[in-house]
Amino acid sequence: MKQLIDTPFTRRFGLRHPVMLAPMDRISDGRLAAAVSRAGGFGLVGAGYGDPDWIDAAFEAAGDQHVGIGVITWSLLEKPDLVEAILDRNPAALFVSFGDAEPIIAAARDRGIPTIWQVQRLDQARQAIAAGTDILVAQGQEGGGHGMDRGLSALLPAVRDLAGTEQIVLAAGGLADGRGLAAALMLGADGIMMGTRFWASREANGSEKAKAALVDAQGDDTARSSVFDVARGLDWPTEFTGRVVQNAFSKPFADNPASMAAAAAEMRRTYTAAEADDFSVRALIAGESLDLVTDIRPAADIVDATVREAAKLLARAPTFLTDKA
Repeated sequence: MKQLIDTPFTRRFGLRHPVMLAPMDRISDGRLAAAVSRAGGFGLVGAGYGDPDWIDAAFEAAGDQHVGIGVITWSLLEKPDLVEAILDRNPAALFVSFGDAEPIIAAARDRGIPTIWQVQRLDQARQAIAAGTDILVAQGQEGGGHGMDRGLSALLPAVRDLAGTEQIVLAAGGLADGRGLAAALMLGADGIMMGTRFWASREANGSEKAKAALVDAQGDDTARSSVFDVARGLDWPTEFTGRVVQNAFSKPFADNPASMAAAAAEMRRTYTAAEADDFSVRALIAGESLDLVTDIRPAADIVDATVREAAKLLARAPTFLTDKA
């Protein structure tokens, strides 16, 4: 597919399309990241909490595609040797989120590796800009997985105003088709990052049962909480909650968060004992864009359809204008 939308993001990385794969922990493996890159977007491997063997396997699976990698900042800071190992891979970019990433950004910049910092608040954006990150991702609370509480439609233009015209800014959170891409561009973004839509792709690293559950679920079924962090024994900073499809396991605690502390040990036992695809207990991480996810498609088709739809919408924009006073 030829280039239809040209932005500073596409020019900076030589992309055909301003679409980036969210580095979903273990879901965005080398195969999926390579598929998105091959389709003209930007593929990121989701390194999550930092398993060196998994990271090595993901880069091997990416084959001839030069892909980037995304990490959970607070977790990676506990593993300084892994920072160096990741940078030794010379990824196409290093994506950081959830914590003070200044030391990681500095290490990547020393290697000449482009950096991407996802932010959920304006103070985080200021810190990322001061640290010299190459790209900002403004993440709205609509997105699946961890985040904070600001909506994208107000956060994104505020980040753009703060960053100025020279900084590359991407949008994330609740985006799953060309309407989201077109809207994000109008709100000041140079491209978008999508997670949930690519989770429901053929190449995503997950079971068919999990992907079918994504198609069946709706945005109204999701909510933000710390239930699944407690259940998995993950010590996430309290300001970051996870948007997940709610189920029989999580709903009682979502209605009464104070009860989690007393029940934490039992929650972990129940969660660990459940089968991996038992989504009455296990976490199905997804965002509000589930309403727009109606099928499982190849990643290249998702990129293609998103960009074509956005281009058509943007071409129609002048029809809304009139010369009447």
